[in-house]
Amino acid sequence: MRERVRGVSRRRVFGIGGALGLMAATGLTATAALSRTSPYTGAELRSELPLPPPFQVPLPIPPVLKPVGTVAGADRYEITQRETSAEILPGVRTPLWTYEGGFPGPTIESRRGRPVTVTHRNLLPVPTVVHLHGGHTPAASDGYPTDLVLPEHWHDTAHGGHVMHDPRAVRSRVTRDYTFPLDQRAALLWYHDHRMDFTAPAIWRGLAGLHIVRDDVEDALGLPSGARELPLMIADRAFAADGALTYPALDPALRGRPGVHGPYLAGVLGDVILVNGAPWPVHEVDAARYRLRILNASNARHYELEAVADDGRVLELVQVGADLGLLTAPVAHRSLPIAPAERYDVVVDFSQVPVGGRVRLVNRLGSGRTREVMAFRVARKAADASRVPRTLARDVPEWRRSEAVRVRDLSFRAGRMHGRHGWVIGGLPFDPVRTDVTARLGEVEVWRLIADVHHPVHLHLVGFRVLSRGGGPPLPHDAGLKDTVSLRPGESAEIITRFEGYRGRYLFHCHNAEHEDMGMMANLEIV
Repeated sequence: MRERVRGVSRRRVFGIGGALGLMAATGLTATAALSRTSPYTGAELRSELPLPPPFQVPLPIPPVLKPVGTVAGADRYEITQRETSAEILPGVRTPLWTYEGGFPGPTIESRRGRPVTVTHRNLLPVPTVVHLHGGHTPAASDGYPTDLVLPEHWHDTAHGGHVMHDPRAVRSRVTRDYTFPLDQRAALLWYHDHRMDFTAPAIWRGLAGLHIVRDDVEDALGLPSGARELPLMIADRAFAADGALTYPALDPALRGRPGVHGPYLAGVLGDVILVNGAPWPVHEVDAARYRLRILNASNARHYELEAVADDGRVLELVQVGADLGLLTAPVAHRSLPIAPAERYDVVVDFSQVPVGGRVRLVNRLGSGRTREVMAFRVARKAADASRVPRTLARDVPEWRRSEAVRVRDLSFRAGRMHGRHGWVIGGLPFDPVRTDVTARLGEVEVWRLIADVHHPVHLHLVGFRVLSRGGGPPLPHDAGLKDTVSLRPGESAEIITRFEGYRGRYLFHCHNAEHEDMGMMANLEIV
């Protein structure tokens, strides 16, 4: 796949992409160089070919992968990672890296407590790693970034120097089994590449898919289901004149030198909004309630979603779930902010819209074409037996601050990595051989997080609850059990969690994928 670097779009929000040059010249911190009111951290690429009008392409639904077998109560799946091309923009073929030939990859649906083994086969030209984001997973299958699945003829052992310097790295040739016990709450998870230094361009090229965990408790609630349960993977991309995805990688082959060109050090934004791999799609719905299972799979773009009817009415987004499952009770929003890697389950009632009417899902943080996300067209009246109960779940953890055995302070800021610009946690860039945090299995901790610019902070293995923001209460969308919390410029937040399930080496990191690749990860050792 060819990658081309073009000028930064004049239509983008400035963010801190352009501020980094100022920082280098003057020594200003990122916070000083950027207004705290900017909705983005990053710079936007501009596509070089005509883009389709919105709401013309039907919304695709990723296929559900079937197991190849069942052994001792565990379902086994096989996924091949391979290059292909697909029609994303109408009439144009785009080269992609894929799981099973599609973008997004196939959805895996599983039951709580029923183990799953996924055999990944790497036919791509570079090593890969698979991380089940949100999975309560043993360390050996969590997708540590130096645990590589190598292509058959891969001989470049340097890999930027990181892998060879990690004595705990595990390398497999061509195939690897990932085992997921899935002893966790029903939730929308997702799987994606997590390779050291090259996570961002690999996800950009297509290595992402959904994994849905279901259970009897959720099934009994009567929430919209079947055709009225829609998975929506939102991601932004940009396209070269020949239809290829464009990305500002320093090494377009993704083999040696990691990182992106200067204007994009703060994050890469695209000017085309894709939902399930389709540009600004439209979906025909009944005049009934629908459950939208929304994932922000963008590298760096934040959204603030609003459902707007053609007459200007704003429909409620009734949140029933967060990253790691159902809330205790529904929370109604007029608009809903969602950072990279966050997931929200919301119910929208289209019975309020006349047949023939349209509802647009709008991004209030966007401008021009990036203000639109997708549309729903109400096609017919229909019976609707679904409901949104006042009580959804009784198993959301209620850890108390008094239970915490320690409080940690962790800063997420611009810094230096190997003599050049990077992103650091606690002043240090990522080093796979250094243990940054050691936590004891079963103990409760409070973490106080502070950011210079936008940083969606993700913890592997465990979920957490947001205790506070900026010394005040959590925001309405912070409800429930989460694995990613979005920090805004200059903002602090407190989270509380219990480290439970498995011992071993895990990660916490910023899920702005460019920040992650440039050092904003840290090791979490659970003993």
